[in-house]
Amino acid sequence: MAEIGSTITKLSAFDLKGEGGNSPAPFLGQGVSLTTVEEGDVTVGLTKAVDDLTSRLRVDTKGVRLMAASSAAGGLKMTVHGLTRDMTLKAASEASLGAGAVVVYTTVGEIREDDIAEIKRVSPKLILLAGGVDYGERDVIVNNAKILSAIGLNIPVIYAGNVSAKGEVERIFDNSRLRLFTCDNVYPRIDELNLKPVKDIIQRAFSDHIINAPGMERVKEMVHGEVMPTPGAVMAASELLFDLMGDLVVIDVGGATTDVHSVTPGSPKLAGMMTAPEPLAKRTVEGDLGVFHNAQNILEQSSMSTGDWEGEAAKMSEGEMGRIAPIPSDDEGVKRTSLLCKWAVDLAIWRHAGEIKVAYGTFGRSELVEGRDLTAIKNIIGTGGALCRLDSGRDILKSIRRDVRDKKLLPPEDAEVFIDKHYIMAAAGVMAKEYPECALSSLKMSLGLYPNIDQKGGIKK
Repeated sequence: MAEIGSTITKLSAFDLKGEGGNSPAPFLGQGVSLTTVEEGDVTVGLTKAVDDLTSRLRVDTKGVRLMAASSAAGGLKMTVHGLTRDMTLKAASEASLGAGAVVVYTTVGEIREDDIAEIKRVSPKLILLAGGVDYGERDVIVNNAKILSAIGLNIPVIYAGNVSAKGEVERIFDNSRLRLFTCDNVYPRIDELNLKPVKDIIQRAFSDHIINAPGMERVKEMVHGEVMPTPGAVMAASELLFDLMGDLVVIDVGGATTDVHSVTPGSPKLAGMMTAPEPLAKRTVEGDLGVFHNAQNILEQSSMSTGDWEGEAAKMSEGEMGRIAPIPSDDEGVKRTSLLCKWAVDLAIWRHAGEIKVAYGTFGRSELVEGRDLTAIKNIIGTGGALCRLDSGRDILKSIRRDVRDKKLLPPEDAEVFIDKHYIMAAAGVMAKEYPECALSSLKMSLGLYPNIDQKGGIKK
């Protein structure tokens, strides 16, 4: 199972003969290499990871089934276009992020000339057009379809809007060089999200068009099945674990981004205070919080951290940033990366979490919930190299910065903390489509759950 990331390429080996079940997990081992985008061919790094795995396991890897996920070269860039910000645009963006895409530009309402110029500038690989509840407003959506059909880019467009405008949108794109995919409305009725159909199409489009990293064409020829976007694979693994563990949040700290995946319906007592619906599974990606590529930016924002970390930040600002390595090899490097990881986790979870806001109206003062409610989270899972490979990962997740105002809807302090010690969340997400039992068994072993599973499959307290 290959995972080609922006910084590191990993190759994880699994024995699928038994397909998991209740036996010990079939994870065999892992080979690692730096990703070789700058060398002009990501297969160079993949070959090095194969060699590393072979030397570790002393096995012949010829003839094995290769599956893959990738986030090399920034993943799948998308623009998203909706009718209203708090409804269709939000729903379409949630679907895009949940599928593992990178949303680089959004518009609300009618697409303008300035919007067209910006779409061309960011050069997306995919466009998502949504808008209107079913059998509601259609004129703006149809007009936006006409504008996008003439944009001059040779990329796919997904339509996930008002079903009553679907036929007209299809006819508009019949005469365009853009290929149109259609699916069910992402926001069919008020306060109802329908994300899965859009997510499935985005992941297929990712596999069809993942040519933005040099050498990925060859990888596609080597693998069995589709190449999944790595964040989408981590989300699939998170949803698989939700069925076993209950409400959870997965924090993935990488070299280029820090992603937060949460699977939770939220607290029942706060449900009536929500200003807009939230999906069961939600992902946010922080492209400015990678511990290798964005180390300086993390340091500059580290003022949100408190206590002993402040002094460490001052020390790091005195010239140590230039010595951050993708894989730290000495005690000082490990310490610097641990500090960056701590700050990245705090910043990312705070951005992911919603907040209680105060509003004043006809009936006086009231409190409303805006954004993601994480207060029902029972389990916090850490993945990504910085959390999986450093001894401080568990302590970092146990010490997520609290809100002294008690307004941020953060996970409770008594939530259980788990580390993906085998670093296989993405690999398990890819496997889950064909081998769900194997994927779940491997995740149980990686998270150290086997000793704590009761006869009904729940976690012993």
